Amino acid sequence: MAMSAEEIETLIRTALPDAQVTITDLAGDGDHYSAHVVSSAFVGRPRVAQHKLVYEALGGRMGGVLHALQLTTAVPN
Repeated sequence: MAMSAEEIETLIRTALPDAQVTITDLAGDGDHYSAHVVSSAFVGRPRVAQHKLVYEALGGRMGGVLHALQLTTAVPN
């Protein structure tokens, strides 16, 4: 079972309301995505902690419904 880009974006925005989220379907199969997430919640946090916040927002779907996510995070300018 695949996830849509809209579902991924909604989950991230629910957990990080100020997030700017860009989702790209890398393979056209609904299983392989890239996500670029910009949020003030990342300020002062190392990259690993930023990624952890995003993965927590996905609620355990990684490796199951969502097969692969190439993730980049950033703080707002």
